[in-house]
Amino acid sequence: MTTNETGTRAPRGPYAKSKQRRESIVMAAHEVFAAHGYRGGSLQGVADKVGMSQTSLLHYFPSKGDLLLAVLNWRDTVTGDGGARDPRESLVDAVVRQARFNETVPGVIELYTVLCAESVTDNHPGRDYFTQRYEGLRRSYLQQFSALADAGRLRPGVDPERAAASLIALWDGIQTQWLMAPERIDMAGALRDYLDMVILPE
Repeated sequence: MTTNETGTRAPRGPYAKSKQRRESIVMAAHEVFAAHGYRGGSLQGVADKVGMSQTSLLHYFPSKGDLLLAVLNWRDTVTGDGGARDPRESLVDAVVRQARFNETVPGVIELYTVLCAESVTDNHPGRDYFTQRYEGLRRSYLQQFSALADAGRLRPGVDPERAAASLIALWDGIQTQWLMAPERIDMAGALRDYLDMVILPE
């Protein structure tokens, strides 16, 4: 093994080539699924993008579902979950920061939007992923809204659980509108406006 800039040993040889090939397949699948969805995107289309046969591709990912989950996991490493990275960061700042970042990776956001919509159909392999993701987001935002309520920071009548679900719904909806008209839609601004309506200033 060689040593990279971080001082750790970098893989080389067959393992490194295999890792690079897997990454190139995932990136190609991202393009195919974002453009055509899971149903419409084909393994052959992915294989063609990386210049290999479908049989060779199946050596790295035994099924189309396995490849989809790899793409979704890769997506998580790029965008995260919208939560605060610093315990001192407020909910509003964390949401606005994440929305601004998402604007820099439109292809990844397109992939998420297409696959999320598809996942409500029967037997879609991404359904569990999106179900668990929404449950995790609702739980995280509920905790943060509940903490604000305990501190007297939520406006009267605001229910933390509904506020959490509404934030996610607004985010997904405004994101879809932004994909269609990025020059007209201010994602971060819309999210900030919503949070300003339910959270009292300090």
